[in-house]
Amino acid sequence: MELKRQIRYYYLRFIRLRGNPHELALGMSLGIFAGLMPILPFQTALAVLLALAFRGSKITAALGTWISNPANWYFLYYYSYTIGASVLGVRDQQSAMFSSIMTSVRLREDGMVIAQKIMEAGSFMVASFLMGGVVMATIGAIPSYFIFLIIFKKIRAWRDARKGRRNWSVAQG
Repeated sequence: MELKRQIRYYYLRFIRLRGNPHELALGMSLGIFAGLMPILPFQTALAVLLALAFRGSKITAALGTWISNPANWYFLYYYSYTIGASVLGVRDQQSAMFSSIMTSVRLREDGMVIAQKIMEAGSFMVASFLMGGVVMATIGAIPSYFIFLIIFKKIRAWRDARKGRRNWSVAQG
């Protein structure tokens, strides 16, 4: 029963978000962008900074980073590196170092430990992770803006219609 109540609580908080649908959707999209970047301990900070820069909702930007979670960190890092290495033409896969980083991710070590291992692996490794992250994040963020714009417009229309009914019933009483 507790889980059901918690889900309802977060659902109600979500539909009660205030703001322009464009700002809310932009914030969510920027959060998803940051959440798909392989910068684990800094995703929320990046999302909020991007929301400030592009005038999106900071709250939905922070919420959007939740796309990244312990269940998908391994895939996020793996595909970030694989895509980035492919785009940059990095031939030397540095398999031992990459394997060490992926083991840290799989064991869910602290984000700072993972970031430190990537930095110690050298500039090609860092560039590969970041380039792949930008590619994946862009592919995820662009459609998410349009999807959430529709969602937030529908929520606003529903809320306005509900408010209109409430005002009508008060005027009739």
